[in-house]
Formats: sequence, structure tokens, C-alpha cells
Amino acid sequence: MWTLPKPRYNKGLGGGGREEAEVAVNIGGVRAVLSGDVLNRYPESRLAELVKRSPQEPDGILSLCDDFDPGRNEFYFDRDPDAFKCIVDVYYFGEIHIKRGICPICFLKEMDFWRIDPGVLDECCRSDLSEKETELKEIAHKVRLILEEDMESSDRLVSRAGRCRRFLWKVMEKPDSSWMARVVAVASFLFILVSSVVMCVGTVPELQVMDAVEGKLVEHPTLEAIETACILWFTAEYLLRLASSPDKLRFALSFMNVIDFAAIVPFYVALGLTRLGTSAVMELANVQQAVQALRIMRIARIFKLARHSSGLQTLTYALKRSLKELGLLLMYMGVGIFVFSSLAYTMEQSHPETLFKSIPQSFWWAVITMTTVGYGDIYPKTTLGKCNAAVSFLCGVIAIALPIHPIINNFVVFYNKQRVLETAAVHEVELMELKEAGRSAQRTRETPEDFPPSPPSKQ
Repeated sequence: MWTLPKPRYNKGLGGGGREEAEVAVNIGGVRAVLSGDVLNRYPESRLAELVKRSPQEPDGILSLCDDFDPGRNEFYFDRDPDAFKCIVDVYYFGEIHIKRGICPICFLKEMDFWRIDPGVLDECCRSDLSEKETELKEIAHKVRLILEEDMESSDRLVSRAGRCRRFLWKVMEKPDSSWMARVVAVASFLFILVSSVVMCVGTVPELQVMDAVEGKLVEHPTLEAIETACILWFTAEYLLRLASSPDKLRFALSFMNVIDFAAIVPFYVALGLTRLGTSAVMELANVQQAVQALRIMRIARIFKLARHSSGLQTLTYALKRSLKELGLLLMYMGVGIFVFSSLAYTMEQSHPETLFKSIPQSFWWAVITMTTVGYGDIYPKTTLGKCNAAVSFLCGVIAIALPIHPIINNFVVFYNKQRVLETAAVHEVELMELKEAGRSAQRTRETPEDFPPSPPSKQ
């Protein structure tokens, strides 16, 4: 048994200056003795209601607790004693702190049972509670998606075209759904790699051929054929995914799908300008530059790998959550570049062969120095300039190293959180299936069996 001490302050709060009797409660086997005048500080709470009840009202008392012993004047509650030890602090300190090891969501239910306003939670506990609520919403969302897929696959009222569309959507979007989906995912991944390699190899002069018309080196026909095959695969994949998508507008506006579209369109635009355009139009320098720019846009295909890699997706989300740290890094670098470039320009003006012609030109030197690149195309020649370069180098190393740990921590936390949420969603679905199977078995047992036919009566 543990007894909370009576406070020696605020006498008479909620008790009208009268010393209330002590109230004994048993919470999950742990007995506690509480002072009535303290409990009356929150008159709407369950414990304050117990103080107001008379022992001659057993029905009213049992509506507030699980059991009652009139002889010992003790109230029994089948609740969590650890959570109660935290909740009872509100009567003495006016706020509640959730101890480590207690689930915030379960603790919120305990507060609702004891009729304590959640507003008395401390700010740190509120943040933990909001984080847990967000995780539960994500788990519920994943569970809902899984259940919707199962319902759709088992729905016999859907037309044959609808079933084909759903099957195609799973094949194109969910590699774990079937062996065919895994084959499509691997093939898409290989086409992305081949297309990226062809784009790089096509710029090697030894592998290029001379154009008989324009007299310039162009891409080898074999590489162009491979490039065309990859584009046809990407086009077919995009169109099939778009045709089977449940929400086509949302699909088209999705970030990853915009990247897929941007990786396909340049090929057809360049093809139209080169094959369908007249020779007079193609002689224009602006059109030729546009074609070259569109061909460079093929680098967007490498971002298609993020759709097949959960690690790249996690890295993207971690960087989005680390925008504050990245902004701090850019601010440090910006201030350092401005300061050290100005100092370098001023200190190097005394040298007759100075390489620092202006402060904007010195920005380039400050960038490559603070980022520890150091190309050597521009460098200080005076003693003060060299000292300034050494200080800028050290400051750059420190500025870059400072936000690295928070970014890595965000990546690890988000990656582990995603794995936990996916596992929790799968376990939740399995638990729901087991409960449904148990209810079905119970209904089967409760259904009366058909009685055997009675034998014919003897006459």
C-alpha cells in the first residue's frame, strides 16, 4: 500500500474548510489512500464523485467503480496502477507527466476513464501523444488499403473489365503481389539502367559516327535503337499504369509520375523536331539547341529508380524532414562565402598579380575552399590571404559537419518507423482475420444442427 501525503497548502479547496475523510482505492491490486479535500479540487473527476457518494448508495457507487467493500470503505478498480500513479499527480501538482514505458494512447484512455481533462498533460507528453496518434493513423491507413485490396479481389459483383484493371494495377504497381509483378519490376529496373548507360556511352567520341548530311558526330545507330526500345518500354509502362489507375488525375499529378512523364516526352518532341520538321526549320540554331536540351532531359530517367527502391524513397522523405537543418547549413555557408570572399579580395589587392578581380568572382573561390574542393584555378598569394583561406577552410568543415548528424538521425528514425508501421499494419490485418475466423466458428457452433428424421411409427 502506498499513501499520498496530505498537502499543507490550499486548505478548504473544494472541501469548504472541512477535513474530508480519507478514501481508500485499490487499483489493480495496489492500494492507495487519498485525501478527500485533495480529490475535490477536480469535482468532475471520478474520484471526486466517489467522495460525494454516500455508502448507503451502493448502486451509485458501483456505477463509478468495479467493486466496493463497505466494511473497509475501499473502492476497487480493475485499471493500470502505473498509469494511476501518474494521473493522481494532477490533484497535487496540477499537471501530469507520462512515465516512460506507458503507451500514450492507453494513458489517454485511462485519463478518460478517470474523467481528467487531457489539457493537464505537460507539453512534452502532448508531443509524444500527437506522434503516437499520427503513427496510429498511418497504420490505420495502411490497414484500410490492404483491406480494400482484399475486398476488391474478393468482390464478385465487379465486372470482368474491372477485375482485369485491378489485376493490371497490382502487376504494375505492387511487385510483391505476384511473380508476374516481380518480373515486371525487375524488367523496368533493368530498362532504366540500360537507358542510363546508353545515354552516357553515346557521348563517347570513339563510339559516335559521322553524319553524312551535317558532317557532325552523332550517336551510333545501334545505341539509338536501344534507346528507342527503352523509350517504347517506358511509354507502354506509363500508359498501362495510367489506364489501370483508380484515380487518374491523382496519378498524373503524382511527383514520381511527373518524373516518368518528363523522361518520356523529350524523346517524342525531339523526334518530331528532327523527323517531321522541315530542313529550313532544323537549320535554325535555336531549334537545334532545343533538341539538345531535350536530349539532356533524359537524365530524369535515373530518378525513376526511386519508384523501385524503398531506400531512395526513405532518403527523400528524410531530406524533406531535414529542411530546417539543410537551411541552417545553407545559411552558414552563405554567410561564410560572403565574409571570406570579401576578406580575400581586400587582402589580395596589394599583390600585383592578384587573381581576385572582384568580390563576386571571389565567391567562386570561397565556395570551393569552404567545401574542401579546391580546384586551384584561383588562389591567394599574400600571407594574409593564405591565413584567410586556412580559416575559411576550417569554418567550412565545421559548417558542413554540424547538420550531418540530425540528417542521418532523421533517416534512421524514418526508416525504422516505416518498417515498424508496415509490420504493425500486417499484424493488425492478421489479427482482424483471426478474430473474424473465431466469430465465424462461434456462429457455426451456436447454429442448431438439423435433427435426424424420426423413425416411422409402428401401427
